[in-house]
Amino acid sequence: SPSHSDPVDKSVASQQGVRLVFRDNSRIIFRLSGTGSVGATIRMYIEAVAPPPSEGSGSAIDRAPNEALAPLVELGLKISKLEEFTGREEPTVIT
Repeated sequence: SPSHSDPVDKSVASQQGVRLVFRDNSRIIFRLSGTGSVGATIRMYIEAVAPPPSEGSGSAIDRAPNEALAPLVELGLKISKLEEFTGREEPTVIT
């Protein structure tokens, strides 16, 4: 099963479902959560890497999470077709 080495803390995670890792180490991860195929939860994790602030501008880390992650969320939904497959237009939980 595939594994992932975290670029920040160097921890290794395995059996992480389907992972899309981009050149800047931002990633989209899809996992099934639950014990069976009925009632299982599809989880989509979004992680973006904030580059260091440039001269005269604020850091990307200062942006609201929903704004900073929006492009990756949109890409993840488009690639996965979650709305099409689940019939849901929005998540039941956002953390």
